Amino acid sequence: MGQIEDLRLFVKIVDSGGIARAAEAMNIAKSAVSRRLSQLEDRYGVRLIDRQPRVWEVTSAGQELYQRASGMVADADDLDADFMQQSLALKGPLSFTIAREFGLSFLKPALFRFAEDHPQIDLTIDFDDRTVDLENENYDLAVRVTATELKGLNCHRIGTTRHGLFASRTYSQARDLPQSIEDLSSHPLLHYGSERRATWVLDEAGKRRTVTFRPALRSNYGSFLVDAALNDHGIIRLPLFVVDEQLSAGALVPVLPHLSHNDYGIYVVHSSNRRLNKRMRAMIEALSESCGALEN
Repeated sequence: MGQIEDLRLFVKIVDSGGIARAAEAMNIAKSAVSRRLSQLEDRYGVRLIDRQPRVWEVTSAGQELYQRASGMVADADDLDADFMQQSLALKGPLSFTIAREFGLSFLKPALFRFAEDHPQIDLTIDFDDRTVDLENENYDLAVRVTATELKGLNCHRIGTTRHGLFASRTYSQARDLPQSIEDLSSHPLLHYGSERRATWVLDEAGKRRTVTFRPALRSNYGSFLVDAALNDHGIIRLPLFVVDEQLSAGALVPVLPHLSHNDYGIYVVHSSNRRLNKRMRAMIEALSESCGALEN
């Protein structure tokens, strides 16, 4: 047997919680599993599992080997899937996390299409605004929307979110909309975020301008702020994908549309410990196609 197969057997023993259960799962003799485990321990010169009467415990060396071998075995399985079954449908697990607002407001159609196009992929999607630790949590990919530029081999920029200022049509009919940046201070401003004193960075004819204010209302949920604006509570600054439907319907109107804003990059990232397999690449391609529309 090769090294990968021996490591695969060791991972199966640990996952199964015992030699007998691993042998049953792999449909081989218990004595063969026990012998190969002993040979693996002889190769590394260390006890991997403490197995005595009424004692079965993975040693510290065994735990370290299990952590490293699990990734190697998964990579080997992905390699087989990529190059030995190229004509077959993609299948296997794929888990990733997306910022809640962006995922639910914009990416849902793309995710539904992906699930329909790849029915044999076991897809798990978490909508979560926290920054996931990809090195230690069980996610293949994460979609992040951020003003900070992300770089590296494990990071793929797939789009940009454009921003703007908006108010409801009824608000614009009841009050004169701002004609300059200075006019903004005379209007209630609704802020995406939790800051008691907020700052909007704006660009006017290539000149950087800032507006610092106390929000009339603040929230970390863009759809709530859209509803607040539709109910004439003030002016919002949000990504276009959040307001697109209301803007197209004429319920919202642009405010100071000549201004440019600090736009956010959309990135797909993965752990440095994980190689991109076909399932991950297929998802990145689908997300890139969808997010590319935001550039237009």
